[in-house]
Amino acid sequence: VLDIGCGFGGLTMALARLLPDERILGMEIRAKVTEYVRLRIVAHRKDHAGQYENASVMRTNSMKYLINYFGKGSIHKLFFCFPDPHFKRKNWGRRIVSRRLLSEYAYVLKLHSKLYCITDVKELHDWHVRECDAHPLFRRLSDDQTNNDPCVEAMKVETEEGKKVARNGGSKHYAVYERIEMPQTELTSVDEFFQQAHEDDQYPAETKQE
Repeated sequence: VLDIGCGFGGLTMALARLLPDERILGMEIRAKVTEYVRLRIVAHRKDHAGQYENASVMRTNSMKYLINYFGKGSIHKLFFCFPDPHFKRKNWGRRIVSRRLLSEYAYVLKLHSKLYCITDVKELHDWHVRECDAHPLFRRLSDDQTNNDPCVEAMKVETEEGKKVARNGGSKHYAVYERIEMPQTELTSVDEFFQQAHEDDQYPAETKQE
């Protein structure tokens, strides 16, 4: 289970409790924030014997290196919580959810596993839905299908950014998608599909991140 852009680790810690039989990995690009989460996990392990052993954190740029770390179909859940909206059109290619990156997420996700995304920016939520709906390897789940999913409630209330939105009386917009089977196309393999997805990418290239 991957918490992409985990921030200060609120959701990572919550998922470790909710999913004790899963390995939870927070992925964060900022070095000091990553170290904070690492120390937070260590402290929780010390204070709660036998718990949080399934949680860890890694400093990396997930947009660039995710598929270097994980094999095909090795991930059960992906979380994208309150990502940077990158409002300017020239920066849309830096958004963490895009058709090109969705092809990489589909590669590492196990069949019928889930992708979760949440934001307090309606414009970004509409983007998430549009991009995911357009991708042939993802299918949106209805509210009825997700109402009993404890991970949905966790991503609403456990992240530090989500708590800030709640304090300020803001709205939260979320969507959950299922990784579905390869559609019938003229392409002969999944690998060929992902190659084609990269070639068809219509958004600006990501701006280099530190």
